Amino acid sequence: MSATTPERVYAELTKGIWRENPIFVQVLGMCPTLAVTNSVMNAIAMGVATFFVLVGSSLLVSLLRRLIPREVRISTYIIIIATFVTLADSALEALVPAVHKELGAFIALIVVNCLILGRQEAFASRNPPLLALADAIGMGLGFCIALLCLGGTREILGAGSFLGVSLFGPNFEPWVIMVLPPGGFLMLGAVLLLFAVLRQRKRRPKEVGA
Repeated sequence: MSATTPERVYAELTKGIWRENPIFVQVLGMCPTLAVTNSVMNAIAMGVATFFVLVGSSLLVSLLRRLIPREVRISTYIIIIATFVTLADSALEALVPAVHKELGAFIALIVVNCLILGRQEAFASRNPPLLALADAIGMGLGFCIALLCLGGTREILGAGSFLGVSLFGPNFEPWVIMVLPPGGFLMLGAVLLLFAVLRQRKRRPKEVGA
């Protein structure tokens, strides 16, 4: 196991924001990504809830990693994740009931988000708490940033507003498709294409040099 050095902690913290972004690079958690990013507020609420669940469950799994029997590890992870999802669901219902109603079942579905369960199995269960926490924070921030980018763009184009505040006045003709389900696919496809082009350009100088 690698030592918990400041350099390693920094690397784990930053990888999920750009290099291994869970949505734009790993293409994980597509269900909430496509479903709730029709507005900035929905994207923020889902991002914060997922961040809380990911950080809390990763820390707890890492702390208990030597005590969890291998045969029941997945069931144990799901129970831990479900506990934090219940806390997030109750907090959203109490603090922002309107947003909670709009998100509906997608909050509960965080339990089966492949991003969260995958980080428990691939990282938190195999590393000390500090590294698990750094990994979870980085991945959570990357997820939040991706949702905010998609939600902001879709709301601006589809409604002419940002966080409900009109940006272009009454003469703006919104692209209604952007706040509908097909708009989520179109926007995500455009961003994935952009990331693919950037990776291709970054790889090209290395191939030429070789």
